[in-house]
Amino acid sequence: MKQTTKPEQAKHRSKIGGQALIEGVMMKGVHTGAMACRLPDGTIDVETWEEHNGKEMPWYRKCPFVRGSFNFVISMRDGYRCLMKSAEKQMTEEEKENEPQEEMNRFERWLNDKLGDKVFGIIMSISMVIGVAFAVFAFIFLPKFLIGLLITHTAIPDDSRFVRSLLEGVLKIIIFLGYMAFTGCMKDIRRTYEYHGAEHKTIACFEAGDPLTVENVKKHCRFHPRCGTSFIFITLIVSILVMCCVPLTVVWQRVLVSILLLPLVVGISYEFIRIAGRSDSWITRALSFPGLQIQRITTREPDASQIECAIAALKPCIPDNLEEDEW
Repeated sequence: MKQTTKPEQAKHRSKIGGQALIEGVMMKGVHTGAMACRLPDGTIDVETWEEHNGKEMPWYRKCPFVRGSFNFVISMRDGYRCLMKSAEKQMTEEEKENEPQEEMNRFERWLNDKLGDKVFGIIMSISMVIGVAFAVFAFIFLPKFLIGLLITHTAIPDDSRFVRSLLEGVLKIIIFLGYMAFTGCMKDIRRTYEYHGAEHKTIACFEAGDPLTVENVKKHCRFHPRCGTSFIFITLIVSILVMCCVPLTVVWQRVLVSILLLPLVVGISYEFIRIAGRSDSWITRALSFPGLQIQRITTREPDASQIECAIAALKPCIPDNLEEDEW
């Protein structure tokens, strides 16, 4: 069966987006979100919930250049929540029953009495904060610190903000690609990348107007212009251009300004991804090309069982009126 090697022209420009989970896929549509996970017994568990991604969205989720940051944070929050739930679903009933029940210490008992079921949400929030802190360190502080050292010990002019910004950006991209390639070597992450491919291929099949069957999905491309991988890469490129306009050269000042300008960078990148998702012009294809090539790292060809999960997650998210789902 012939498979496409590049994104084909879509008949329907869908708003539906998704994320690979642990042994599953999450999709978010205009009115409905869904996650489908392959359970240890081989069955597919589908969970749905209500979404508000249509006309009823608040203004800050619809205003150009403002909506990018808010939608990105919401996607991160919902994606992390679904990721944790998918991990829980991989435990069998026997494993849950045999899990050692350790006696709670005084602090744990106090947390349980005061917070109850809210404890998991708090732990999840703390984990997200730690993740954001790591991202700030790896992609904002570290490149600026290392390039600052390089400039100090070389003949590169200290006040050349253009060279400095370019070198920082190149280092960010190297760190990003290295991290993606390294994690892709891990067995569990590789399977997640396969589910990522299943998510893309299923959305492409839907946008092409083909019936959602495993055989039809297999024919489509695993690269998609609206992918989060492409979004991150575009964000790195936009950050280079924005920081070229910042005349500061002191490391801590550049780190602070980078953090303050992050909503602007994310906002610009989000608008580009929206344009790339609904345009086939040569300009958007050329600008999308690097991000699509990076998806060779972050996606893998899925098997039939993984595609079945992606189809199960997508179907509940398709609205009755497809006009509501147009970009």
